[in-house]
Amino acid sequence: MGTPILVTGGTGTLGRQVVPLLRDAGREVRVLSRRAREPQDGVEYVVGDVLKDEGVEAALDGIETVLHLAGGYKGDDVATRNLAQAAARAGVRHLVLISVIGADRMPQRFLKMQLDAERAVIDSGVPWTTLRAAQFHDLVLKLVRMMAKSPVVPAPRGLRLQPVDPRDVAELALGEPAGLVPDLAGPEVYELSELTRGYLRARGKRRPMLPFRIPGKSGRAYRDGDNLTLEGATLGSRTWEAFLAERVGQAGEQKANGRVAPGSA
Repeated sequence: MGTPILVTGGTGTLGRQVVPLLRDAGREVRVLSRRAREPQDGVEYVVGDVLKDEGVEAALDGIETVLHLAGGYKGDDVATRNLAQAAARAGVRHLVLISVIGADRMPQRFLKMQLDAERAVIDSGVPWTTLRAAQFHDLVLKLVRMMAKSPVVPAPRGLRLQPVDPRDVAELALGEPAGLVPDLAGPEVYELSELTRGYLRARGKRRPMLPFRIPGKSGRAYRDGDNLTLEGATLGSRTWEAFLAERVGQAGEQKANGRVAPGSA
């Protein structure tokens, strides 16, 4: 079975899907979490915080592979640097970072942090793999669900996304260090308004939409497709429509919101 794989962000939206895939592949998993948790389904939880640089050294004890999924809109560069430097000291043999398509092109501060996080991994000296991925299905679902609550749904013109299934992320942690691998994108490109309409249809609802133009450098970058990879990407096979068919509806929405209907478990 080998040594455990340490997963940061293992209790988040992406991590909750990736960790079971690692277990299905026969690997032991250790999850770094800000809260204490009891072991469950063969997964060990250790308390720590990569942004505060607390508990990281202990979490890395006996670890050869780290899958870094923890992230947010603030401090990703600092958190990744803390983790990468600790991994170097611990003798980690493979550090896998999940970044974002367009990190080297888009003008947003958040994506600049992603690029700085990538550099922190490279500078650490730990053998590494970095994957720039499109938006994962569950993250897009959160976005369109929030937008669809409005009586009139905002519809930014020219904002296209390539929602993708996260299952290929687990495979990277099972392989050898490969540097910057081809981007991971979904099989189809959608306007954000198309994604929202698909969600509304799956819920049996209708909403009027209000188109608007995204101003400034960000709007121009989106219209130019700088957040997309249209050639040379690894394409997932699961479309947005297939994802919605599985996840959306009364039972799917309850599950996504952490509620399960009686008798459905």
